[in-house]
Amino acid sequence: MGDLLAWSAAPLLAGLLLAFARWPRSARLLIGLAAALGAASAAWGLAHEGQALALPWRVAGQAVALRYDTAARWLMLFGLAPAALAIWMGASARTAQAGWLIGASLSLLGAWGVFGSQDGYTLLIAWEVMSLGGAVMLLSERLDRDAGKAVLFMLALLEAGAVAMLLAVLLLGRGGAGLGVDDLVQGGLALGPAARGFVGILLLIGFGAKLGILPFYEWLPRAYGVGTGATGVVLSGVVLNAGFFGLSRALMQWLPASAGLGTVVAAAGVISAILAALQAFQQDDWRRLLAFSSAENASIAVTALGAALMFRADRHPELAALAWTVALLHMGGHALAKGGLLLCADAVHRASGRYAIAQDGWLRRAPWGFRIGALLCTMSLAAIPPQIGFASEWFVFQTLFQGFHLGSLPGRLVLALAGAGIALTAAVAFATFVKLFGLGLLGAPADPGEAPPIARRYGASVAILGLGVLVAAIGLPRWLPLLDELATASLGVHGGQAMVKGWLLVPLTDTFAFISPSKLVIALPLLSLIPLALLAISARHRRRITPVWYGGMRERPAVVRTTSLSFSNAMRTFYRFIYQPTHDTRRDTDGGPYFPSTLEFEHGVTDVFDLLVFRPLKNAVWRAAGYLRALQSGDLNFYLALIGGLLVLILCLTFR
Repeated sequence: MGDLLAWSAAPLLAGLLLAFARWPRSARLLIGLAAALGAASAAWGLAHEGQALALPWRVAGQAVALRYDTAARWLMLFGLAPAALAIWMGASARTAQAGWLIGASLSLLGAWGVFGSQDGYTLLIAWEVMSLGGAVMLLSERLDRDAGKAVLFMLALLEAGAVAMLLAVLLLGRGGAGLGVDDLVQGGLALGPAARGFVGILLLIGFGAKLGILPFYEWLPRAYGVGTGATGVVLSGVVLNAGFFGLSRALMQWLPASAGLGTVVAAAGVISAILAALQAFQQDDWRRLLAFSSAENASIAVTALGAALMFRADRHPELAALAWTVALLHMGGHALAKGGLLLCADAVHRASGRYAIAQDGWLRRAPWGFRIGALLCTMSLAAIPPQIGFASEWFVFQTLFQGFHLGSLPGRLVLALAGAGIALTAAVAFATFVKLFGLGLLGAPADPGEAPPIARRYGASVAILGLGVLVAAIGLPRWLPLLDELATASLGVHGGQAMVKGWLLVPLTDTFAFISPSKLVIALPLLSLIPLALLAISARHRRRITPVWYGGMRERPAVVRTTSLSFSNAMRTFYRFIYQPTHDTRRDTDGGPYFPSTLEFEHGVTDVFDLLVFRPLKNAVWRAAGYLRALQSGDLNFYLALIGGLLVLILCLTFR
């Protein structure tokens, strides 16, 4: 009969057909149902082994089958759950349209294929369908006049990655005499060390284009910035998890162990994480900030994956299993929390008509569920205990600290530097989400009665995801052993079971370090009794409240409020060699040089790779197009001469 998870995609196909038939309401119900059934089937399948589902067609003579291993189920569970809520409860007027639903169903279908593919053909086709779905979603929303440029930029980078992935799969298939999974594994064994390293780099480029590994992370803020938060939920959850699953499976299962490749992967991951975190801190748009944060968290998982490759090459399979499991844990927790905050962004947009991070006092006008869910999701992405984001980043640090087990000094040095880089990333990410929550949700509005309240359906969806983040953290001692099959099948060691000891989470041994989110949930409320007691004691004493000195003038809260720029300007100045900040002031002097009528100030930071890589490539293409424009001269004699020259060239090659 096949895996239940594969059959759960059936409503998705029906929803796609209904969306094409312009029945958006029924299509939305079926697509959301498919995502919910997929999440439930993935959760059930973690404890039950599934069978492959053979599909009734062949691609290039290769039988097509879908099978979902433990890693696929884990990532699909955490990716599909927020996607279902975004489609059902977070749907806006734009995301309920037929075009958006077609794009969402294509993205989900592509992800189903990537997670379950058992041959290279299916993987490549599903990968392209997933990219097409994201483009359709963004173009159908029409939130920005420049959406076409952003989508074209996204597709250009993703197709560059797709070409790299195609070449890697073909090289592996040539060595294994086929494109089945077993053939790809045999192809990796048949290649020489240099060829394996080249294929590994191609795979990193191919899958990294979707994950946002440098320099590809610059498409994420542009694409997310022209779409809704619901689109971001699909891209940051299901699609991002599918990209990481493909990369981890390719590097850990298709290729033999390589310390050099692991070093490259870890270095690319940590550098990408640092740059993405620094860029996220400077954003004043909900979607762009969360887009950079998605690239940052994916890069942290890639860093852990690089450590797994290094441990595996150094014959430490238990540490490799730890690192691989930690990467999966981090991606799962990120998908839940990021889905909640992207729906918060949609709630703010629905109430105010914009996605700006500003002090508008949204929490004061939001349902209690929205307040609690937004806080829990923010805590997780800021790595504040006891959330799952804290547990996964703690595991990442503990994994990198195990680098002293490596036999080579360069390997130990790489993981030590990676740990320092991830520490910097965590600090910047903490400040970023303090800014997002403090200014974007908690800040006091200039006019309390100006904006409408947050819609209740967003409150329900954000509350569900926020509580899901907390439950996932509390239940880690129960969930982690379910990932044991992954390490056992691939590395021959127990991974998830070795990370749990009773209520404690440990990096293989409790003599090195340990934490317990389950106990922290009990301990932290008890610790809060201390400041509450101090507050009660201080209430008995007389207090005098005086206004803050404001230069001898009356304070105007609307003018002196902290803005996104003032919050992040200090770091922008300190890291100006990275940010390369830009400022532009324009004035309109219709009333004379001494009486300007308007004054406009614009600020920003420079996209490093756009300046150094993408812009020169674009200029080179334009120059080449200018030279080739001569071919469109319309001169018949020129065309005849061109055809004659081609004929002479063909004859020379023929009679050579």
